[in-house]
Amino acid sequence: MQQGKTSPDYLTVGFDRLTKDLEYLIECFAEVLIELGEPHLAAQLPWRGGGLPAEPAPAQLGLAYSVAFQLLNLVEENTAAHVRELRESHDGRSDEHGSWENELLRLRSALVDEATIRASMHLIRVEPVLTAHPTEAKRLPVLGQHRVLFKLLERSGHPTLTPFEAQRVRKNVKAALERLWRIGEVLLEKPTLADERRNVVHYLRTIFPAVVPILDERLRQAWSAAGFHAASLEAHDAMPRLRFGTWVGGDRDGHPGVTAQVTADTLVQLRVNGLLVLHKELTALAESLSLSRWMQPPPETLLNALRQLQEKLGEPSHPVETLEEPWKRYVQLLVRRLPLVEAPGAQAVLRDGSTTYRLSAELLADLDVLHASLVEAGAHRLAQSDVTPVRRLADVFGFHLAQLDVRENSVFHARALTQLLGAAGLSSESWDDWSEQDRIRFLERELRSPRPFLHPSASAGPEADAVLACYRAIGAHIERYGANGVGSLIVSMTRRLSDLLAVYLLAREAGLLRAFPEGMVCILPVVPLFETIEDLERGPGMLRAFLEQPVTRTSLTFHAQRAGRPGALLQQVMVGYSDSNKDGGILASQWALQKAQLQLADVGKDCDVNIRFFHGRGGTVSRGAGPTHRFLAALPHGSLSGHLRVTEQGETIAQKYANVGTAAYNLELLIAGVTAATILHSRPAERSPQLDAVMEKLSASSKAKYRELLECEGFLTFHRQATPIDALEHSRIGSRPSRRTGQASLADLRAIPWVFSWNQARFYLPGWYGAGAGLASLEPDEFALLKEETRNWPFLHYLLTNLEGSLASTDRELMAEYAALVPDPALRETFLGMINAEWDLSIKMLEQLRGRPMAERRPRMLKTLELRAGALRVLHRQQIALLREWRQRRADGDEAGADGMLSELLLSINAIASGLRTTG
Repeated sequence: MQQGKTSPDYLTVGFDRLTKDLEYLIECFAEVLIELGEPHLAAQLPWRGGGLPAEPAPAQLGLAYSVAFQLLNLVEENTAAHVRELRESHDGRSDEHGSWENELLRLRSALVDEATIRASMHLIRVEPVLTAHPTEAKRLPVLGQHRVLFKLLERSGHPTLTPFEAQRVRKNVKAALERLWRIGEVLLEKPTLADERRNVVHYLRTIFPAVVPILDERLRQAWSAAGFHAASLEAHDAMPRLRFGTWVGGDRDGHPGVTAQVTADTLVQLRVNGLLVLHKELTALAESLSLSRWMQPPPETLLNALRQLQEKLGEPSHPVETLEEPWKRYVQLLVRRLPLVEAPGAQAVLRDGSTTYRLSAELLADLDVLHASLVEAGAHRLAQSDVTPVRRLADVFGFHLAQLDVRENSVFHARALTQLLGAAGLSSESWDDWSEQDRIRFLERELRSPRPFLHPSASAGPEADAVLACYRAIGAHIERYGANGVGSLIVSMTRRLSDLLAVYLLAREAGLLRAFPEGMVCILPVVPLFETIEDLERGPGMLRAFLEQPVTRTSLTFHAQRAGRPGALLQQVMVGYSDSNKDGGILASQWALQKAQLQLADVGKDCDVNIRFFHGRGGTVSRGAGPTHRFLAALPHGSLSGHLRVTEQGETIAQKYANVGTAAYNLELLIAGVTAATILHSRPAERSPQLDAVMEKLSASSKAKYRELLECEGFLTFHRQATPIDALEHSRIGSRPSRRTGQASLADLRAIPWVFSWNQARFYLPGWYGAGAGLASLEPDEFALLKEETRNWPFLHYLLTNLEGSLASTDRELMAEYAALVPDPALRETFLGMINAEWDLSIKMLEQLRGRPMAERRPRMLKTLELRAGALRVLHRQQIALLREWRQRRADGDEAGADGMLSELLLSINAIASGLRTTG
């Protein structure tokens, strides 16, 4: 805290600001509705001081409530930013958990010196990966209006706002609200992949380039505040590396719409937009460097570089010694070398040629010349303030904006391989019928040879043709533009070693596996994805066997050399949170992930390979969500080696990155947290065998209780009738189907709609069920040990905090009302009784473990939930009534009537998603 200042009560300040801004927006919305001839809707809006409607609301009121909840979400985000700024001005940044100042202070407290921190910076690589999983219930135009309103809301609270400006802001707010109302919430058609790609590209092209300079400046300021030398961060490799990835256009797992052409088009679109970012930045840089040669003589290095560029580009041979603004001219020539044509009013297109850059490394080298020439001319400040940020963006985004991963399911690969072997006349058996030993023997023999089975024009079957067409499209892109824009080949549901080696064989068929003097090399990394609890348990053994394969070893060596780190082998491993939770419940899932990461990291150390963990986190606790800094602190000690990838799925993208300030805050938490955790993970730490044993017991007991529920006869029927899962399967929330193969089974249902449906019905079952039984199974001494560690062990604290959030979000009254949709009273009472009993036990055991009731420890969380409760209850009761009528019409064979209700039913789903905020 700054001396002489008394800190405000931030909780009170925050809620006062939230109340004021919410009232402002809701009143503006009410005025819009009245002016549009809807005074009855305006009168029933929440948070205006009037009562809420008791009966199920009409569809239009559902839409009004959906918009109202969107406004509440905006206000909460704006309030959080305001409180952070207030806290920073009063107490400094060091009190903001997870900020650079906070993390540097934590490292200094742990006696880590400046040199060690600085030396660790170049080891850090953080990569958020944007996906389009179907948890985002908002239409793209709606998200655009949210961004407009967020900026206006920031402006409306400015203390220097004049009456004229206040009226202008209010007018613009009402215009945005009218657009929201007229756009509506119901998607009449499912979003296309092009829609999802456009949304992701918006963040990558518009938001993140604006955020990177803010991130770097916050690190520099925190560095100086920590008493470190500012000059030590001036080198180009001083900053932690930030990269971005995406799955949109490459995630083929159960998504027939992701064709080879879609993947090829996506790679081109990412490259075009990456180059547009750099075109804009370089054009602005040229204007900034309109430095007169009469004020500072240009150094000979710059003049020589200008001569070379003019010659390369075939420019008229102007004597560079007479150029009035040589630095500006130099940057203009760099713009000319970009492999992009941007005609006014036309769509930008790629261009190739001997004069253009092929790789971003060439541009980086030219920017280094520019930087050095300014330093030599004595303009050190301009080199740092003008050139360094542009170079940083060229390093972060390259010519590809984000790396596109390609993901496919191991089952699909098995079908493709069966067809391929059949077409080649090698086997008429299904690949699934081979023993694992025979598979390995066959694959190891084949992978010694570069010879493909079939001619590239030959067809082997639908799955084989789809995989090979995708791989060939990737290969063609790499041949033309290099491999920087392509990520990894990710194998979802990796269950055995042959699932990974099979990808090498398919890659060989498409030309992605090639013979080098050192041996066979796959030019793209092959990445296992361990998702279920069983696969997480078997993962370390699979990884060891995979890393011992000659093809894997030579491929890792090749990738290390291509990345400029010869000898530093790196294997990416993805761990999934969703399916392990669906498989065994929250406690068993989280403990399985903890153990697997430690064991996988140990395998990497044994094999002299660094492990880059890729965390497949979703938007809810049951799918791995939670505060970023606490998530990083909870990672198992020793598992983090500097590299980390993490998915940002669906709704979380908008929540965390829709606005530049919020995006900067969330990315700072991620980068600073990974840096600090990496340094601390390098130190030895003792593990407690007694605590591990308690967690094993807790996990096993919790899983047994969870499985008992899932395996109880009639449970799937209860799930389909007591939640809106059937309506979700008709929704237009995302382009991906809700089931992998279309089978009506729990195993085939994706974890996302599984979680979404329970949360919509306010059970929040995947986020807490089994916790009470697990805790109650412990002996007194085991429970006492666990209680003692709740504050000392970040993993346990993180787990319990998230578990409490799920329990607090349930609503027993609404659970009973949704359960009333189950026609069979015996079935209804059986499962509702089991769920209620476990909820009671979970609350009781958690309060004993934490020492105080939740209401005393989590007042802010409970107050936030209370703010939403009344309005949400209106929407839930509307949905229950709609579900009852919709299902009855379907049962009566009135498909036309049921279809006519679908838009209203989907609106209720979207409205509740807005109110809950974390849906799946």
